[in-house]
Amino acid sequence: MPTPPLDILAIAAHRDDVEQTCGGTLLKMAQHGHQTGILDLTQGEMGTRGTAEERRKEAEAAALLLQVSWRLALDIPDGRVENTWENRLKVARVIRDQRPRVVILPYWQGRHPDHYTASVMGYEACFLAGLTKVVLTKQGLRDDPLPPHRPFKIIYATLYYDIRPTFVVDITEQFETRFQSLMAYKTQFSDQEAGKDLFPAQVEIRSRIESMARYYGALGGVTYAEPFLQKEVGLVDDLTMIPVKSL
Repeated sequence: MPTPPLDILAIAAHRDDVEQTCGGTLLKMAQHGHQTGILDLTQGEMGTRGTAEERRKEAEAAALLLQVSWRLALDIPDGRVENTWENRLKVARVIRDQRPRVVILPYWQGRHPDHYTASVMGYEACFLAGLTKVVLTKQGLRDDPLPPHRPFKIIYATLYYDIRPTFVVDITEQFETRFQSLMAYKTQFSDQEAGKDLFPAQVEIRSRIESMARYYGALGGVTYAEPFLQKEVGLVDDLTMIPVKSL
């Protein structure tokens, strides 16, 4: 039997990117009964800390905490996420196979080239997945073509870029579990010699994550929140139901 389509699919360059930027939102959506998924473009083999196999196990543990229905890591080289035709097809195949209604992408600007390339490539793959004349089949099944599909909505997780978000999602009730999902990546966030000048000390991680969540929560009038941006203009039916007080 075919699996039910995903309601929300988060796409990111590396294992633990989603946990950092929109993990609380994915958990909240799962708790609301939505089917959620994560597509990691790489397997993390070039990271300063940990091996690809260690990060795979950590990603599985984090996925359980976030209650995601589906997770996959592609084989795009870590540190070399390039917006090629081949890579776009890999992502487009996932879009057709999982049929998400909403896709969450990284913001299209940032420090890490893998992150902003993942954003542009993810958008173009969503477009490509809807082209009827592009033939894609399930991995390893040449006689099982996947029908065209495009998500209804694409939004961008902006947590690590200084831009005012279009909206924030209240993750006050999900914050602790979201934090634990990030801590599941012990190779990345425990104190160790490797990368000690690049990574914050473990005692600082909680305060940094909490302060950012509190900042975006304050913008929405809640305790903790995650920020997002959409390119489209919002549509309002009832002016009396617009959330967040003006005064």
